[in-house]
Amino acid sequence: MKRRIAAAAALAMAGMTVAAAPPTTELALTGAPVQGGVLLGTAPKGTVELRFNGQLVPVDADGRFLIGFDRDAAPQARLTGRLADGALLDRALTVAPRAWRIEQVNTPLRPTKSTEAFLALRRPELERIAAARNMVTDAQGWRQRFIWPRIGRISGLFGAQRIYQGQPGAYHGGVDVAGAPGEPVVAPADGVVILAADRPFTLEGNLLMIDHGHGLNSAFLHLSRIDVTKGQHVVQGQRIGAIGATGRATGPHLHWGMKWNDARIDPLLLAGPMPAG
Repeated sequence: MKRRIAAAAALAMAGMTVAAAPPTTELALTGAPVQGGVLLGTAPKGTVELRFNGQLVPVDADGRFLIGFDRDAAPQARLTGRLADGALLDRALTVAPRAWRIEQVNTPLRPTKSTEAFLALRRPELERIAAARNMVTDAQGWRQRFIWPRIGRISGLFGAQRIYQGQPGAYHGGVDVAGAPGEPVVAPADGVVILAADRPFTLEGNLLMIDHGHGLNSAFLHLSRIDVTKGQHVVQGQRIGAIGATGRATGPHLHWGMKWNDARIDPLLLAGPMPAG
């Protein structure tokens, strides 16, 4: 390093200029693209537009951004962008597949019977969930390493699915953590409360949703109580509710679901292996 500085000084004294290093036009990514996962990235200075598979991706002033991959994401994805000087960004991504827990069941898939009475209750619930996910907040939790909202036995894996005589049922859209009613649930990362149900939803029960910023949000289902209110900023590790069995649940547990925009994300990939104890 000292030799390079001395050489530059000598060139300057001789009346010669030292060319500055060209600015980088590379997209830096942290992690590996995988179904159900997310990637943190840094765009080069001067990026004025970034898109993931054609979808506009917000980029912060320091160049940081986030992208996510659905449970059934295609094998190929693409990041494209543009710099202020007109230079183009283009990065092809190969998305690694996951080995989901698939259970073959030798019984036919039972058709769902949605009565008008049920739909009358369900439609406004779905509208509230969609409206919450469309909210844009100043949350910065997406930059953090997530923690588990509850330490316990994982009783349901993200992506697990039953096949009924060759006909696939819906896959499990989150991670279930077993627990006793009333055990505390904490915020896995900083965020803003975007939905705190004032009464149990038909399926989710007492539903709490937290936005972590940049399109990433968490949903906590079947709670026995909710300890925060809509619009409240929460910090990682803060108590937000308690385990319950409200809604369509066979027993007390926490269902933790995550989405990045419309892509369903595996919380285990963000929080890492369940800690002991």
